[in-house]
Amino acid sequence: MNSSQIKHFDYIFTGTGLATLMTVYKMVLSGKSTNKSMLLLDHDLKRTNDRTWCFWADKETMWNSIISKKWNSALFANADFRRDLELKPYQYNQIWGIDFYNFVFEVISKESNITFLKEKVTDINELETHVFVGTTENRYTCDYLFNNIYTKAFAENQTKYPVLQQHFVGWFVKAENEIFNPEQATFMDFSVEQRGNTRFMYVLPTSKKEALVEYTFFSEKLLSKEEYEKEIRLYLEKLGAGKFEIIEKEQGSIPMTCYPFWKKNTKRVLNIGTAGGWTKPSTGFTFKNSDKKSSELVAFLNVSPETSGPLSMTSFHKKNRFWFYDLLLLDILHRHNELGCTVFSSLFKKGNPVLIFKFLDEETNLMEDFRVILKCPKLPFIKALFRILFK
Repeated sequence: MNSSQIKHFDYIFTGTGLATLMTVYKMVLSGKSTNKSMLLLDHDLKRTNDRTWCFWADKETMWNSIISKKWNSALFANADFRRDLELKPYQYNQIWGIDFYNFVFEVISKESNITFLKEKVTDINELETHVFVGTTENRYTCDYLFNNIYTKAFAENQTKYPVLQQHFVGWFVKAENEIFNPEQATFMDFSVEQRGNTRFMYVLPTSKKEALVEYTFFSEKLLSKEEYEKEIRLYLEKLGAGKFEIIEKEQGSIPMTCYPFWKKNTKRVLNIGTAGGWTKPSTGFTFKNSDKKSSELVAFLNVSPETSGPLSMTSFHKKNRFWFYDLLLLDILHRHNELGCTVFSSLFKKGNPVLIFKFLDEETNLMEDFRVILKCPKLPFIKALFRILFK
């Protein structure tokens, strides 16, 4: 194929994960991108229910019509105590992956300026005047590229920033007995054996007999699938499930790191989603962060070049103090993974849950930050602070 046959687009999105789909959907809604040709490339057509997203919110969002379940209460537990967390004015919301995909594609598939192709990206090469993208089938060029394909080697082949994984296996189960409270999500249950790690159960009940039950770690190394499933089975037995049916399974591993992915951004290439550091490092939460960052990105793209000059993707990311807080926690969990239960328990035992969720959403002021941080065990954080300051 010669250069005259290579199709050119204003924007190309490599990978159609959450960040891409949120951004493109909001670009369509803004009405300011109809003159921009866009190409979305992915080897997956997003036609399966491959994941579950949850987020807390204290107001209506553009995603309300696809929320499958809401909880006004959450449970935090460890081997020594249990605490019911009243979430109001927040609600904890659940969205099925397939509902999100269908919702977004129903809108963007009607736009004549947007093309979605099932092709695996093999090559990205930035030149002075454009970006070249190769796939297993074709070659394309664009003015600007948004990369949503995570390259784990960038974070894992360095030692300056700790890299943990939030790794989990989940079962959607239907139990013989009524063991779940459909009005309350189990946010973290540390009553399971810790075995030198940060391990907890995460439960999203939809009825008294049905729930998603996930065995979750914040640690470096993954287990065999059988080890996760053994613990889920033991947990269900402890709850008194009786016989149960496994309706569906899910598993995942989300990187938890403060590695500065945005330093890979260039004049014409912007990394987004997990590839761009959009995942909240201390929790692995993705949906709310991507919602905020995608809105910021659309506003950034819609600024007139007459007033701001040509776009440069290096100017998009802004680091804040919450990045530093996350770095402290990850340093502790990297060195002493067994302290996870202690840290989160101290936070939730007497802390104001509404303030904690506001803090995790990075919406607190400095005074509120200190009210949350002072609940945490002092010595590990002081040691982490000195390690980072004098590194």
